[in-house]
Amino acid sequence: MNSEKIEIVICLGSSCFSRGNKEVTQIVRSFIDEKGLSDAVEFKGAHCFGDCNNGPSVKINGTMYNHVSENNIYDILEENLG
Repeated sequence: MNSEKIEIVICLGSSCFSRGNKEVTQIVRSFIDEKGLSDAVEFKGAHCFGDCNNGPSVKINGTMYNHVSENNIYDILEENLG
């Protein structure tokens, strides 16, 4: 069994945060809790990904997801963590 955790990094730079990553952070935390994934996922914030025009942004195992919102984050999480 692979013991490496899935890494989710959410941009907490001022642009992404003010454009919705505050709410996205809460949804990701709830998703991890509801699915019982706390041992399989490392969820953390980063100051800025440097791609503010395409934010809010989230990285999952190094793959960048842009224009993340309350409307699409659940589908992104399901796709990656199912």
